Amino acid sequence: MAKLPPFPDTSGRRDWRTAVDAIRKLMANGDDTTQVFRIMRALNVGNAPENYAKLLATSQGGRIAHDQVELAARFADPAFVASFAPGTVGAAYRHFLESTGYSADGLVAVSKLAPTEEDIAHPYAWMGRRIRDTHDIWHVLTGYKADESLGEACLVAFSFAQVGGLGWAFIGSAAALKSLKVTGSALFAKAVWEGYRHGRAAAWISGEDYLTLLHEPIDAARARLGIRDPAIYREAQRVLGPAMASYLSERREEAAAVAPERMAA
Repeated sequence: MAKLPPFPDTSGRRDWRTAVDAIRKLMANGDDTTQVFRIMRALNVGNAPENYAKLLATSQGGRIAHDQVELAARFADPAFVASFAPGTVGAAYRHFLESTGYSADGLVAVSKLAPTEEDIAHPYAWMGRRIRDTHDIWHVLTGYKADESLGEACLVAFSFAQVGGLGWAFIGSAAALKSLKVTGSALFAKAVWEGYRHGRAAAWISGEDYLTLLHEPIDAARARLGIRDPAIYREAQRVLGPAMASYLSERREEAAAVAPERMAA
């Protein structure tokens, strides 16, 4: 695979002090998504050039990189989101947005660590935005819920296997380790490990043409991409219950009200 030069004006050094501060805050409140992006910037040194080079090496990658479509803008367009036929990846994404209240614009806003921060006009920066903007599509494809700690931790592990970046591994490992004490069970951690294994086994999803993928029937897309059924994840959801599956979230009290009984693992 071709090796590209590093991002201009970067030291190539990881900022562990920032990463540790951010992971402490994230483990105290899993809803504080800003900390995720602090960790990514601190630890994912060299990740964007690697993934950009990998994209260029795919059959469609040259065209995709040339077009440099900003996916967040497309995903934030109500007419675009409404255009997908039932049963497609796009329709499942539409349901995801409606059921969670999340939005592409919201993810973009959280990723900007300063109000005046602007998107950098550089291929590596565009590749980073592409990975960021497809995060919720990956939730849809994998079946990992976005509004619970367990689902996010599993997708983080899946993402590390797919695109690398030490930040993903740092977050997933911290969530899994803390779960052993909080839930009194190894199921959470086992589900996270399953997410990593499934990410390794699947095709490289970042190389997909998402504007085409969204029109594909979702079951066919999962089969083509080799995305496996997350059986351990679903078992962990069932056994731990909503409260423990969302142990990092400040909204866990709401989950506990829905299912107040904590099931023993």
